[in-house]
Amino acid sequence: MKKICIIILLTTIIFQGLCYHASAENQDEKKPGTQVVKDETTKVLIGKDMLKIEEGDSSLNVRIGNHELNILESLEGPKFKLKSYSKNEDWDKDDEEDHHEGRRNRFRGHWTGIELGFNNYVTSDKSLVLPADIDYMTLRSSKSVNFNINFTQLSIGLTRHIGFVTGLGLNWNNYKFDGNNNIQKGPNGIIEILDPAAQLEKSKLATIYLNLPILLEIQIPVNNKHLNIAAGPIGGVKIGSHTKMVYQDGPTIKSSGDFSLNMLRYGAITRVGYGNFQLYGTYYVTPLFQNGKGPAGENLYPFEIGMAFTFND
Repeated sequence: MKKICIIILLTTIIFQGLCYHASAENQDEKKPGTQVVKDETTKVLIGKDMLKIEEGDSSLNVRIGNHELNILESLEGPKFKLKSYSKNEDWDKDDEEDHHEGRRNRFRGHWTGIELGFNNYVTSDKSLVLPADIDYMTLRSSKSVNFNINFTQLSIGLTRHIGFVTGLGLNWNNYKFDGNNNIQKGPNGIIEILDPAAQLEKSKLATIYLNLPILLEIQIPVNNKHLNIAAGPIGGVKIGSHTKMVYQDGPTIKSSGDFSLNMLRYGAITRVGYGNFQLYGTYYVTPLFQNGKGPAGENLYPFEIGMAFTFND
């Protein structure tokens, strides 16, 4: 009884589809999302996954969603054949290429958005503990934050859920010193300690970079959203830097300069998220200061960890 009801329903849709097809031929126009292909057989496609009708000399095939009805004409009369597909099964191979292109075009990566995290740096041996002679570079970790605005992106889909993502973003880094000091550019451009000669409320080095990543992103559907994992190289160009000292019950002094910082930097970034929420980590293999011009000649390698909210879904 169930199959008979399905056949009656599908037959009704068949005639509606054929009437639509005849009307489209007379008016020589198509509605958006509808494709009519004319050759030895007549094929009507409505949407990507809604309705497909193929009419030949002796057969009529109708597919609606995951169900297909085949009607074959013979001397004994019409023969009906009903077939069901699994939810993950694609359309017929004739349409596979068109659907593959559609799935690629629907890929959207996760880059545009805002990010907030912490930044710090490590020595050449990947230690957070700095040598005694440059102890003045030690940071107040809980106050050393970075803020990013990723304002544009380009997604290049390989499949519906795998693709490359690139874009541009502005990256603000604040390195707040733990001691009562700041830094300055000394002779030969080498960074050295700056004694403020009074008690400071806070003191920091701030940088602004324009970043460009090239990420390979994989998206795993979970509960109508995506678990997304992305990784790849990231590069940046410095567009500004300054130091700032805020005296207790006194003035605020802000000094702009290059502070022997590297103009260009590159590293690696990893992002893991669910829906619009992301966690990210970035490590730069380019030292913060130019080679040999860091404090006491030491190379310090910056890194960032934090969270992001993207505008993709």
